[in-house]
Amino acid sequence: MAADSAAPTTRRYLSLPYDELATPDQLSPAERQVWDAARAATAHSYAPYSHFHVGAALLLADSTVFQGTNQENAAYPSGLCAERTALFGLAGSHLGAVPRIVGMAVAGRPAQGEFTAALPCGACRQVMLESEMRQQQPIWLLLPGPAGTVLRFERLADLLPFHFSPSDLPPRL
Repeated sequence: MAADSAAPTTRRYLSLPYDELATPDQLSPAERQVWDAARAATAHSYAPYSHFHVGAALLLADSTVFQGTNQENAAYPSGLCAERTALFGLAGSHLGAVPRIVGMAVAGRPAQGEFTAALPCGACRQVMLESEMRQQQPIWLLLPGPAGTVLRFERLADLLPFHFSPSDLPPRL
């Protein structure tokens, strides 16, 4: 890549901290609860077009689990991902303060097949991050990895290092 100016450039590198667990058996009881709930939620997704069923589960501070699923629609892009149905559903079901979210898990599978990688899209990562920012406490995340592994992130912000936040908006008048 040729540079047009004589100004020096600086190359920087990012590292992404996460744990890769060999199997779900290595999860704590609370992590296993939300992991299993995300997988169970896939049975309730509405995916007649992609035939890929995604479930998300949120573990709340009071140990309640709140689930969401992907919901597709023939009028694209009117559908919504599982991560956002869970987060928006939780927020919309509480007219006061939204309960604190401790952890989150996502699971995905084809209609006729085994669970596989189901990584959040960019829009979901942004919504997940803003949920974490709003509560001002980290939310851990479990994602399915390759060959049956589990990827464990300590905070959602690690998934979107160059994110858009409320501080990027112009001041309100």
